Amino acid sequence: MKSIIEIQKQLLPDLLEIMQKRYQILQSIRFLQPVGRRSLAGTLGLTERVLRSEVDFLKKQDLIDIKTAGMSVTAEGQSLLMQLQDMMREISGLNIMEKALEEQLRLQKVVVVPGDSDESPWIKEELGRATASSMKERLIGNNIIAVTGGTTMAAVAEMLTPNFSEKEILFVPARGGIGEDVKNQANTICAQMAEITGAKHRVLYVPDQVSKEVYHSLMKEPDIREVMTLITSANIVLHGIGDAMTMARRRKTSEEDIRKISSNEAVGEAFGYYFNEQGEVVHKVPTIGLQLHDLSDIPNVFAVAGGTSKAKGIRSYLKSAPSKTVLITDEGAATELLKG
Repeated sequence: MKSIIEIQKQLLPDLLEIMQKRYQILQSIRFLQPVGRRSLAGTLGLTERVLRSEVDFLKKQDLIDIKTAGMSVTAEGQSLLMQLQDMMREISGLNIMEKALEEQLRLQKVVVVPGDSDESPWIKEELGRATASSMKERLIGNNIIAVTGGTTMAAVAEMLTPNFSEKEILFVPARGGIGEDVKNQANTICAQMAEITGAKHRVLYVPDQVSKEVYHSLMKEPDIREVMTLITSANIVLHGIGDAMTMARRRKTSEEDIRKISSNEAVGEAFGYYFNEQGEVVHKVPTIGLQLHDLSDIPNVFAVAGGTSKAKGIRSYLKSAPSKTVLITDEGAATELLKG
């Protein structure tokens, strides 16, 4: 039997298009609030005239407030967004997209959020929200959660809440990170996650990449060995997937290694491993922290990355990732992945 939405698509397609447009406007205001009409029109790719009529409608329905500082969503608007979430996923075909990707990529689960974080940076907040929700479902009595660095993981931290869980949680950095932008270091993100949720955390004050001599020397330190034991004992890992050349430059990689990464056509990066489109490791950075082979012993692995530009990198990494991986991505990356 056809669902109501399938029937509406046949008989009232215009109604669904209007609903989608207004939902997108309301959702955008929620993320950008307070936001001006001109700025919002530019973000959504609408003319100010078209947006004005839609904004006036939302205002009459008491779904938004309009003040000097800009527009914001009312409590009633927030409630409506929550109620419409599942319906909009079905209308947009995100559920079908998730199932198709699970089969194509041979993954345990795929979660797709609407939008493209390449075009709308605030979509990273939706990725963060989806990750927090998915992670909450996997918590057990005592939890060790290992987290990598990066802007996407920072977005996940911002979406956690004080009532995240009553279970015991210890956040640990999945790898060293001294030398990167402080706010995006794994240590900083772990500390933020712990502070927001009222949990505990440990730090790993070592560089992101080291020489073999320094690696062996640091691994003799009792504190580092203790944290490393906690990291490899984690029951949840949260990590991002990076574009190969972007990550190489962010790490201030030597010109010699950049040429190697480029000549071997690396497209993706995770845990210091660089992958080509076939999923082969073409370069490895000596790092202190979680290694790719450690993931096979960890029950829950969440890979979080979005944006059309990340699709090749995501696919390249997933060819080496454990099948139990949960991929959390956005519509932009998902659409590009399905083309493959």
